[in-house]
Amino acid sequence: MLSLGSLVLLVAPVSAEGARPSPGQPPRVSFSGYEWVVKEYTRKLGPGPNIFSAANVRVDEEGRLHLRISRTRKGWTCAEVINTRSLGYGTYSWTLASPVDGLDRNVVLGLFTWSDDPAFAHREIDWEAARWGVASDPTNGQYVVQPYDRPGNLQRVTFGGAERSTQSFTWRPGSVTFTSTNADVPEWTYTGPDVPEPGDENARMNLWLFRGLAPSDGREVEIVLESFSFTPLATTS
Repeated sequence: MLSLGSLVLLVAPVSAEGARPSPGQPPRVSFSGYEWVVKEYTRKLGPGPNIFSAANVRVDEEGRLHLRISRTRKGWTCAEVINTRSLGYGTYSWTLASPVDGLDRNVVLGLFTWSDDPAFAHREIDWEAARWGVASDPTNGQYVVQPYDRPGNLQRVTFGGAERSTQSFTWRPGSVTFTSTNADVPEWTYTGPDVPEPGDENARMNLWLFRGLAPSDGREVEIVLESFSFTPLATTS
């Protein structure tokens, strides 16, 4: 648990468990020059657990990606997309066209890397907007190099209400630097022992429900992402 003064928060691990798509031809979308597999399952699985539906993912006429949490006759469903390429060291950057400060306490937006291979804590590096079910939490997001529960691997932050913001992390040998245009901690660098080495990780984006709980306000959620970009780490000869 993470203590902030008198407030104690349960900071949940973010797992992309089961993110490998179903056999056959999984749905895909093109966004920002990359192809993304759309996670779709009819049974609950991580993170959450939740049901993930391709109906919650679309790219609009302007090329922006929409992720939704929606309510169906079978219950709440969430969204996740997975880059088909493994990119390795470099800068991963997302431009959001939606504010994130008002997300429901049970809603999580994740921009991250993940590998199905468990080495290096699944090579998971996370930017997250989340209150983990605590409505009174004065912070509403975090930067994480997994495992999240190792001291020093997680920095809680507060994201402001900007309609448009850019969220990035630069992954180098021995360090990960997070930057944000709308956070009270605009930059944070991790240099601890858990910086992963590249492998078969993929950049991913998801919008899901903490512990599979319905939004406390009962409302559906939509987040719009304007763009994603990747800049490989410069190498010196």
